Amino acid sequence: MIRLDYENVRAFLSDNDISSLGTQAAEAHETLLDGSGEGNEYLGWRHLLAEPDTGLLEDVALTAENIRRRADVFLCIGIGGSYLGAKAVIQALTPYFQPSRLAGSSRGADHSDTRSPQEDNETPEVIFAGHHMSGAYMRGLLDYLDGKSVCVNVISKSGTTLEPALAFRFVRQWLESRFDDADSRIIVTTDPSEGALNVLQRERGYKKFDIPPSVGGRFSVLTPVGLLPISVAGIDIRLLFDGAVSAFTKYGSAKQGGAANNDSINYALLRYGLLRKGYAIDLLSVFEPSLVGIAQWWQQLFGESEGKQGTGLYPAIAQYSTDLHSFGQYVQQGRRTLMESFLMLENDSGDLGVPASDSNLDGLDYLADKHMSTINRAAYEGTAKAHLDGGVPNLTIWLDHLSAETIGQSIYFFEHAVSVGGYMLRLNPFDQPGVEAYKREMFRKLGRP
Repeated sequence: MIRLDYENVRAFLSDNDISSLGTQAAEAHETLLDGSGEGNEYLGWRHLLAEPDTGLLEDVALTAENIRRRADVFLCIGIGGSYLGAKAVIQALTPYFQPSRLAGSSRGADHSDTRSPQEDNETPEVIFAGHHMSGAYMRGLLDYLDGKSVCVNVISKSGTTLEPALAFRFVRQWLESRFDDADSRIIVTTDPSEGALNVLQRERGYKKFDIPPSVGGRFSVLTPVGLLPISVAGIDIRLLFDGAVSAFTKYGSAKQGGAANNDSINYALLRYGLLRKGYAIDLLSVFEPSLVGIAQWWQQLFGESEGKQGTGLYPAIAQYSTDLHSFGQYVQQGRRTLMESFLMLENDSGDLGVPASDSNLDGLDYLADKHMSTINRAAYEGTAKAHLDGGVPNLTIWLDHLSAETIGQSIYFFEHAVSVGGYMLRLNPFDQPGVEAYKREMFRKLGRP
């Protein structure tokens, strides 16, 4: 399971501090479990793990198998929680630089790396779109898709969210102009009965998956929202789901009510305690590039859940050691408003030994025969110690290794922690009223009726 190490917080939160917060954390945990808190109509992310729908998992897996047989590209259109969770899991669990029958990347619409999700030559490239409004990108995407066999998954509860709705308008017209069987290539993931996509689905006969009304977007990765793209990418969604169920059993039960026995509650407690001490930012830092997507999903999860009513820690992310050479200086010696959460792997498969050199011009022969994992681990340990010495309280969340099960566990771990943390802050962790502010101003400028 997951292990939380918070020794580097003890200089900032005493045992008495932690003990005094334990009662409040346990109460927040019980509020979540008994469904008595604000937003309790959005606890479906817990219910789906308490009573797994094996038939739904089978339907998703069979649909994904059919897509893999016919598609070169699987295009997922959505924004926020409609894509971040799936993108995170795919990025974490697929090999780097795996050969594929297509050039390109699966790391999202930005194509910011050379990874692809191919488990074998029959796995399509998974691309995410509809989470920005760049015309240049849309033109490039349609050009890139030309000549390829494409299936599309549009993910939206309402079907009218501007970014994905715009993208789907372009993509649907493109698809219909090139494929006689376009309707069979479109899957909609939406509200069970309401919204624009349901109208279109009834007219065109698209394959449909429901988004449970009791599950908010940022908690939806273990619904068809995330499970279908993840399965198309060749990842076993049953193992992913089983991992989440095991974490639900461990962290989400009444038997684990005390913070001393529950690291998910401990994480919420420590963050809350440091917020009360005046810390304003939680920097989630990873040393493994595969975990960057998980960090991005975490950023939305915590930002939308806690960032309201003038409170909450600002969720920032860093990829080390890359970012130690950019804003690492600020982390070390800037304003002391930062805490840091490291997300680390106990076993990272980095067993590549450093070769010796005849000339040793780079001065690295002292590393000869050391594994890259050893070097990376030393970088983490040195960074954690240096940041601690520089006044940055930090803790570490350890995953044993990267697998569908451990990623499933981490999903529930963070979902439970942010819910407990929200209730400690006396907030509704499941709404996001501030998201509408920019939309009102944007639509006013665009002349929306």
